[in-house]
Amino acid sequence: MFSQSDDEQQGWVLGLVFGLIALVVAVVLGLAISRVGASRPDLPPSAAAPAPAAVVVPVSAGAIPVVVPASAALSAQAVSDAASITVEYGVVKFYFASGEAELAAGAAEALVDVIKGVRGGKKIVISGFHDTRGNAVRNAELARQRALAVREALMAAGVADHQIRLEKPVQTAGTGSDAEARRVEISLQ
Repeated sequence: MFSQSDDEQQGWVLGLVFGLIALVVAVVLGLAISRVGASRPDLPPSAAAPAPAAVVVPVSAGAIPVVVPASAALSAQAVSDAASITVEYGVVKFYFASGEAELAAGAAEALVDVIKGVRGGKKIVISGFHDTRGNAVRNAELARQRALAVREALMAAGVADHQIRLEKPVQTAGTGSDAEARRVEISLQ
């Protein structure tokens, strides 16, 4: 009952599925490799390449390459226990290692647009979050210490104390993975 045309369509669909799987694996490996390069202090600054605007991965032989915006990968920024920084939709997010309150390298560069906003008359709002593992009181204090560390970095960059507001979020326990929950967010108002 099945014709050769049905077999060709099934082969095409299977090729597409395997191509999509290869795409996902390639993006995950690319992110992992870029994180290792960016988080290694023993490498010279020129060895850590900036994040590309897009990742082009061929799906399968003869297929059209698929372009994945690098910004889509930014939401997966905090997948490890290492400190890192992202900027998403105008909100700067500082991620912290478990039990630590030290800012990731590159904090000053991430704050450039925030500082420009302050010079334009806006105020900075800082909110600290924590994961749900361990002692809740200690986690809340650690979230506060992290927010204060971000405030200190802003003040060291020339922002006046009266232009910074520390705001405790309604729910301090962050959502997502534990690594994503350990963060401080900065926004302009």
